[in-house]
Amino acid sequence: MIPTGGLPVRPLAPRLPSRWLPPAGSVTVSGVSGHPGDSRQMTANPVQQLATYGPEHCETMTVEQARAFCRRLADGRYENFSVLSRLVPRTLRDDFASVYAFCRWADDLGDEIGDADRSLELLAWWRRELERCFDGRPRHPVFVALAPVIARHDLPQSLFDDLISAFEQDQRVRRYETWRQLLDYCSLSANPVGRLVLIMLGEKRQEDVFALGDAICTALQLTNHWQDIRRDMVERDRVYVPSELNPVDRFEERLIASARQGYAVDRTFLPQSRQVVRMLVQRTWQLYERGAGLLDLVSPPSRPLVWLFAAGGQHVLRSIEMWNCETVLHRPKLSRFRKLTLVLQAGLGARLGLFNRNRAR
Repeated sequence: MIPTGGLPVRPLAPRLPSRWLPPAGSVTVSGVSGHPGDSRQMTANPVQQLATYGPEHCETMTVEQARAFCRRLADGRYENFSVLSRLVPRTLRDDFASVYAFCRWADDLGDEIGDADRSLELLAWWRRELERCFDGRPRHPVFVALAPVIARHDLPQSLFDDLISAFEQDQRVRRYETWRQLLDYCSLSANPVGRLVLIMLGEKRQEDVFALGDAICTALQLTNHWQDIRRDMVERDRVYVPSELNPVDRFEERLIASARQGYAVDRTFLPQSRQVVRMLVQRTWQLYERGAGLLDLVSPPSRPLVWLFAAGGQHVLRSIEMWNCETVLHRPKLSRFRKLTLVLQAGLGARLGLFNRNRAR
């Protein structure tokens, strides 16, 4: 097992990357305008760029300009992308940035508009742009960059369609009744990204590989949900805790009241909610464990990156446990130092051969 630098975590069996989108942050760029490829346009929030690269008007770019557009978006919106990309083969870095940009735009069109109906309109437009891309007529810069990536790796359109469907579902479904319904959502929101990553890395398109990857991708998505229970409720009126698994009386009402005052609204809410979150965390660990062994099925060059994404998710899940599963009040997250440490561990593990078959654990 690779040393964890002092953080008490479960053994980190090799894992598959999941929806490696970070929580939607923002890069404040006011009055963004300019020519195609303008650096201010490249790093702006996609929502801020709709006047220039939107449904009504879309500036054209060359493939090289479009690739730079995607690289700058990835570097500007995801502070660790440039660091993580060092573990990606150099010939694949632009490909990863282009797929990231597709996901980032779709995610922001769903979460940053502030109106569900308008988000659905924009996501329908994004799907039309995807269809244009697969028809050989890419227009938007993201798809201009993505088109050669799709051709090079023979990426299936269905995986991109599923991701858009997940963002559309976020606009229509804000509560989940059963665990099965939540897993079905994860099959749209998380698993396609893991499959795209595996395909771009050149791994075998086999169901046993994809099945293990799907288990880990779903675990990573669920980890994010349990990390963001408070924020999803307060900021987006979404509850991913299935009602069939949540016996807490008046959960949403008491959660909102607790969030507003910064501490539990009554003596029983916190212990009750802890019990629910702890149960959800345990179910999520089972999914990580179900996907263990994926590292043995991927090629040696892919193993450090595959390990890294899963290790990050597992560290977050352990952080939730270390915070006593109080995510109705707090949002545990990995520090930049911890993220960089994981990157270094992945690089060191590759150099020392710690990811070789039967030696990773």
